[in-house]
Amino acid sequence: MKIKGIAIMAFLVAGLFAANMAWAGKIVIKGSTTVLPIAQKVAEAYMKQNPDIKISISGGGSGNGIKALIDGSTDIADSSRFIKGKEIKLALKKGAYPVPFAVAYDCIVPVVHPSNSIVNITMAQLKDIYMGKIKNWKELGGPDRPVVVISRDTSSGTYEVWSKKVMAKKRVYPGALLQASNGTIVQTVSKNKNAIGYIGIGYMNKDVKPLMVNRIVGSAATTLNGTYPISRPLFMFTPGWPKGDVLNFINFVINPNKGQKYVAEAGFVPLY
Repeated sequence: MKIKGIAIMAFLVAGLFAANMAWAGKIVIKGSTTVLPIAQKVAEAYMKQNPDIKISISGGGSGNGIKALIDGSTDIADSSRFIKGKEIKLALKKGAYPVPFAVAYDCIVPVVHPSNSIVNITMAQLKDIYMGKIKNWKELGGPDRPVVVISRDTSSGTYEVWSKKVMAKKRVYPGALLQASNGTIVQTVSKNKNAIGYIGIGYMNKDVKPLMVNRIVGSAATTLNGTYPISRPLFMFTPGWPKGDVLNFINFVINPNKGQKYVAEAGFVPLY
């Protein structure tokens, strides 16, 4: 009888454990590689405070995150651009109503190899470089070396903002080398003394050299006061007004005393 009692107790404990595992919350986040470091830092802090919640995060670009939101394979879509009208229409057809939450600010900074003597560039010069009109750094007062243009792929929200604010919707010229993330742009530019690329400020490190744009340094201050010309908000979208664990997480992210601290730690600009 004693052995049978122990067996029953073990069965009940196992059942309670399994039930707790089933009740444990899970949040799936997909999308922008720019927002990725923010999501990772905030999620790590949130899971420490809420050990019953598991958060899985993956990149792939803003466009892919919004696609995942539309097809129902993610709870939150990270995006470094606002959702497009055609994406909203598609979401509504699938029964989702995308709700945006601004979670941080960012500025897109042009970067070159540290050996490049250029320190400032104008918006017009950036456009000409990315249209393939400026082909040598000496045209900008730099070294007599060819310009190697590095750009993001078209699924990127960073590319969308660059296309709108720098390119005025003109196409990036076909000779540009396309990269899938901010991190790969940093790696590529750091290994090529002729290269120029553009990245979110949170990805800046000593391996690349930031350029001023129109004599304005990309920083938290110039982003918030609107003087830096290539600034933007960063978003998390949910497929309807969030509830339960997702709502609690979003509230954590935008709280000035909680998630916003980790926005700054990730190298981006807090909302407040």
